[in-house]
Amino acid sequence: IDRDFLIQTLSHLVQIYSTNPSLLPGAAGEAEIATYTQRLLQDIGLTTTAHEPQPGRISVVGRLAGQGHGRTLLYNAHYDTVGVTGMAEPFSGAIREGKLYGRGSYDMKGSLAAQIAAAKAIADAGLTLQGDLLIAAVADEEHASLGVQSIIPHYAADAVIVTEPSELEISLAHKGFIWLEVTTHGKAYHGSRPDLGIDANMRMGRFLAKLDRLEQALLQRPPHPLLGPPSLHAATLQGGTELSVYAAACQLGIERRTLPGETAAQVVNEIQPLLDELQAADETFRADLQTLLVRDAFEVSPQAPIVQTLTAVSEQVLGTAAPHIGQKFWTDAAFHAAAGSDTVLIGPKGHGLHSAEEWVDVESVVQLAEILAHTAVAYLNP
Repeated sequence: IDRDFLIQTLSHLVQIYSTNPSLLPGAAGEAEIATYTQRLLQDIGLTTTAHEPQPGRISVVGRLAGQGHGRTLLYNAHYDTVGVTGMAEPFSGAIREGKLYGRGSYDMKGSLAAQIAAAKAIADAGLTLQGDLLIAAVADEEHASLGVQSIIPHYAADAVIVTEPSELEISLAHKGFIWLEVTTHGKAYHGSRPDLGIDANMRMGRFLAKLDRLEQALLQRPPHPLLGPPSLHAATLQGGTELSVYAAACQLGIERRTLPGETAAQVVNEIQPLLDELQAADETFRADLQTLLVRDAFEVSPQAPIVQTLTAVSEQVLGTAAPHIGQKFWTDAAFHAAAGSDTVLIGPKGHGLHSAEEWVDVESVVQLAEILAHTAVAYLNP
């Protein structure tokens, strides 16, 4: 691994402003960082393709071509970031005590730099690969995952490694999530007329009491060996317009964290009966349940060839066996898994995801690059 190249690449990536404009209207987006990444991939010998599902929301895929009769391995990283509120030097890319600072250094420009350095090491060594190595630098992971969804139809990968931060541990699963909204309906009337007003907020309170019991029941379910039990929480609540008026409507946002195998239909079938019970007990109780967004959980077999290869290589590079873990957060890995690719996560060490001080451990980025380079050679030349 060309350590100087890797660190310089990471520093440059961090110095490029790439806050997701869907999170912060007017933010830079991914156009500049896509141009830089595409040029860099070309400079080290990869052919590249840009994908732009919406103006300025550009993802770049680089291909280090093999002999054409082997497996295809794809490395995935996103280069959009969250905002920089509260950060003193969000784009410094400075290194202090082995830590490189700046927004996106840990999540996840560090691992993108590691992917690029790994591909460069393979190309510089003149190694022949039986199959293709793809590097996918994608947009919009922090919001709607436009990037990964735009590239997947164009690339059939046998295996995918998503390099989200993992402290160099190997993640074989993560939870999914479903966002739902419940609206209780009342009747707006002056607060002096309880005979005419119907309080949507009070009716939501009855539902919340039942939802709390459902949450406790979920936490008592048999846990997934890597992820624990499923969960839910009442995330947002809005109801009423004035103190002297009965609330005509109350909206509750619910997030349900799911385990592999759980479906949106199952989640709806847990919640809808609670509303039905309340309506049966009170004819004035009216409510609607709506599913807003579904993001699947994912898991991969420990026996999958990419997991076996990555595990063996990681032990060689790190000098100790990397544990197999589950992540509680969601990643683009779920889309790759749903497309039929054996998918696994490994990423660098660091601190400060979405916080006012973010840094990545430089040595762990170098180790990640070594792991990715050796994994590609071993997996693509079985």
